Amino acid sequence: MAKTVVIHAHGGPEVLTIEDRAVGEPGPGEIRIRHHAVGLNFIDVYQRAGVYPMQMPQALGMEAAGVVEAVGAGVTHLKPGDRAAYAAQPPGAYTEARVMPAAQVCPLPEGISFEEGAAMMLKGLTVQYLFHRTVPLKAGDTVLFHAAAGGVGLIACQWAKSEGIRLIATAGSEEKCRLALEHGADAAINYNDGPFAPKVRELTGGRGVDVVMDSVGASTFEGSMDSLRPVGMMISFGSASGVVPPVSLGVLAKGSYQLTRPTLFTHIARHEDCQAMAKMLFEKVTSGAVKIRIDQRYALEDIAGAHRSLEARATTGATILTL
Repeated sequence: MAKTVVIHAHGGPEVLTIEDRAVGEPGPGEIRIRHHAVGLNFIDVYQRAGVYPMQMPQALGMEAAGVVEAVGAGVTHLKPGDRAAYAAQPPGAYTEARVMPAAQVCPLPEGISFEEGAAMMLKGLTVQYLFHRTVPLKAGDTVLFHAAAGGVGLIACQWAKSEGIRLIATAGSEEKCRLALEHGADAAINYNDGPFAPKVRELTGGRGVDVVMDSVGASTFEGSMDSLRPVGMMISFGSASGVVPPVSLGVLAKGSYQLTRPTLFTHIARHEDCQAMAKMLFEKVTSGAVKIRIDQRYALEDIAGAHRSLEARATTGATILTL
C-alpha cells in the first residue's frame, strides 16, 4: 500500500485527498518505483482544476525521483536498485510508490540528489525542448522568457547563459527580477510596473527578440507578440494566468510571425528522444552549468497548501514533496 493524492472531482485545493492504494507488480514495459521526492508543476493545478479535464477518480503528479524496486518484461534500461527520475504520463507521482510505464523513466546519475531529480525533470526537459527542439537557437540570439523566477525560468536563465544566448527575463516583483539576474538573465523586467513590450524594444534597440517563451498565457500573449522581431517565433507553452483566447491568423501578418503551442509530452513520447533529452539535462547539471534551486518543500499531507502557493504564484524556484 502507498499513500497517494487523489481527486474525485475537479475543483480547488480542497478536492485533494490522500488515500492508501495498492501498488501491485509491474507488467511488461513497466517498473515499480519507490519515491524519495516528488516535483510539483503548474500542470498539476490545471489537471486538478479541470483546465485539462480528467476521468475520475484521478491520482495527480507528473514528476518524481526514487529507487526502482521491480521491472517488468522487456525493460532493459533499468533494474531493481537503480536510482531513477522521470517526468511522464499518466499522472500519479504524488505517492510513496507506484507502478508505471518505464519508457520515460531515466537512470539518475549519482551526482544528482533525489530532491534535485524530482525538481528538475519536467522543468529541465521543458527547457531542453524549448532551446533545442522547438526552434534552432544559437549563441547571440535573444529570448524573452516570462515567469523567469519560477522553476522552469531559473533553469532557462542558466541554460541560456551556458550557450551564449541573451535572455531577457520578466517576473512579478523586484525580488524575483533580481533572482533571475542572479541566475544568468541579461536583463529583467517587472511586468507589474507597466507594459513590458516597450521595455523589450528598448533593450533590443527597437528590433525585438528572436523568440518569446511564454508560460503565463492570457495576460502576456499580446505583449509577447509585440516584443517579436519580424519573422520571430512565439512559443506559448503554458497558461498560468488563463488560457489564451482564440487568435486570428491575421495577427501573425503584422511581422510574419511564427506561433507554436508545444507540449513536453509530445517531445518525450519516444523512449529514445526522452533518454537523449534527459542525458543533455543531466550533463548541464553535473557540469555545474545549471543548478537546481528548491525553495519550497512540503510534506505529502500538506499538498493542498502547496497547490495554494503555486496558484498564488507565491513560489520561486522549484517546489517538491518530501517523502
